[in-house]
Amino acid sequence: MMAFKLSVITDEVSQDLETVAKFANRFKLDGIEIRTVWNRKPQDLVDKVDEIREILKKYDLKVSAIASPFFKADIDSEKEYQEHLEILKNCISLAKSLDTNIIRGFTFWRKNNLDEYLERIIEKFQKPLEIIESEGVLLGIENEPSTFVGNGKELAVFLDRLGSKNVKALWDPGNDIWDPNGETPYPDGYEYVKGRIIHVHIKDGIRRGSSGKHEFSAVGEGEVNFPDQFRALKEDRYEGYLSLETHWRPGKQLSEDLVSKPGGKEFSGLGEYASEVCMRNLLKILANL
Repeated sequence: MMAFKLSVITDEVSQDLETVAKFANRFKLDGIEIRTVWNRKPQDLVDKVDEIREILKKYDLKVSAIASPFFKADIDSEKEYQEHLEILKNCISLAKSLDTNIIRGFTFWRKNNLDEYLERIIEKFQKPLEIIESEGVLLGIENEPSTFVGNGKELAVFLDRLGSKNVKALWDPGNDIWDPNGETPYPDGYEYVKGRIIHVHIKDGIRRGSSGKHEFSAVGEGEVNFPDQFRALKEDRYEGYLSLETHWRPGKQLSEDLVSKPGGKEFSGLGEYASEVCMRNLLKILANL
């Protein structure tokens, strides 16, 4: 098996952290990625640090990243902008308390093409840059088609223009399946961001499912070429985590609203079963490389 560090996003399994930790333990994972826990968003977990640390210690787990919703916000709302600066500060505090230096972030809800908004996005990132650079943490920008940066090409354009050593790529090949421009996750999307990736999310999907629309699938049962993607990551000396972000649920598709704003009891329903299927498939893919 290729030796990558492995983790799972908390709410893809359960809202109960102990249940997530037992899942991670069962599959001999190295860590967990904190998104929602106990029906609380990561920015609202700062007062739960002692409890979280206790469970992590009990199961010998690390935290791979904080899956913050930072800048899943309206670029035209000053109120949301200020709220998200506070979200960032709280998530940095949580990250430092849990011994990780990676916080996930985005590039505002998509309104039109990236090139029309790029300079405004860069301008909006100047204050966050001051914060993350002074705190010495890393911001991993995820390619997410509901935001301005939806694929590998757009992520590369954004990172080039921003030019900060503290802002890198959080590569999600499964999100590329949802890219309206039809970019192929591997090799096309990956070629744009390789060498700048600090964290990888693992999910799978089908561009035209049974309804003719994009659908999530179990890992290894969709269109992402994971075997070649993993080989390339290894060849390019990627040393971060592969973090399972299941998103698929047996017998149903999660609503677009739940996908873009994950978390809560409804989102986590059937999550443990679905994540077991996906983790077994992922381990099998890695074992066969």
